[in-house]
Amino acid sequence: MRSIALFICTALLLSGCRVSGVRSSERARKAVFILLDGIPADVIEQVNTPVLDEIAAAGGHARAHVGGELRGRTETPTVSAPGYMSLITGTWADKHNVRGNSNQSPNYDYWNLFRIVETADSTRRTAIFSTWLDNRTVLIGEGRPGAGTFRLDHAVDGFEHDTVAYPHDKASRYILAIDERVSGEAAKHIAARGPDLSWVYLQHTDDAGHAHGDSEAFHAAIRQADQMVGRIWNAVKQRQALGEEWMIVVTTDHGRDPRTGKGHGLQSTRERTTWIVTNQPALTPRFTTGQSAIVDIAPSILQHLRIAPPSAVAREMEGVSFLKSRR
Repeated sequence: MRSIALFICTALLLSGCRVSGVRSSERARKAVFILLDGIPADVIEQVNTPVLDEIAAAGGHARAHVGGELRGRTETPTVSAPGYMSLITGTWADKHNVRGNSNQSPNYDYWNLFRIVETADSTRRTAIFSTWLDNRTVLIGEGRPGAGTFRLDHAVDGFEHDTVAYPHDKASRYILAIDERVSGEAAKHIAARGPDLSWVYLQHTDDAGHAHGDSEAFHAAIRQADQMVGRIWNAVKQRQALGEEWMIVVTTDHGRDPRTGKGHGLQSTRERTTWIVTNQPALTPRFTTGQSAIVDIAPSILQHLRIAPPSAVAREMEGVSFLKSRR
């Protein structure tokens, strides 16, 4: 039955019809980025992650960094929310003004990916699937006048506030359960609707790191996260079979302290050293030699989507695309 359905969809595409958001006039270009919290580069390189390996085989996997310029103007805490904000704005904390996980006062003058895409083309569909509600309501600033007043087309988040469905426990197993739901919902929506830009955020790996440090328990959490990424990757491959051009990026927001692996937030090499996995094969030497930073992801996604931010916004971005230009 699946092969018959694929044949019908392909035939419709070839005939010029529109199927679940696929543009008939050109190959639709879509992107999804996935953030797995708090996994240092040395650990992701030693844990068995077959899904990440498969994505990297299609494109590439390299070390990267967070934290801005060490002891410089752009130095940014190796903490989660500053990392997320650096990713979505392509700027460091001296500009986006997020330096911790609470009491944030984001500077929305530095536009995020979703604002750029929604402003450039309001027909593009955007989505977020997140184990932390603040990613949408505070960092993206959905609906806030200073952040552009736009709204995402689809949101799956806020479950951490539902203590009936997800009773909180000291071991944070409820976060793992939320990650499972978030990743499953992301896979279903991407397969069915193919949004143009999606963010998937999964938290449990960071909780495992804080609780257990460098340990088999931490490694097990990473293997579980890899399986969750697999659901989304399978959905992307289904959309690719319909003729869409997809970019997937998987990364992390910070490393861990060099002594126990339980902490982070300072500027040790291990806390600053992260990684990026993508299915895109045409990668610049900046990427392949491990010089990319988390701020490079936003301009890379925009290049793939063929969306140019307003010139005033582009001038303030501190990242550069790691994709080679294609004629």
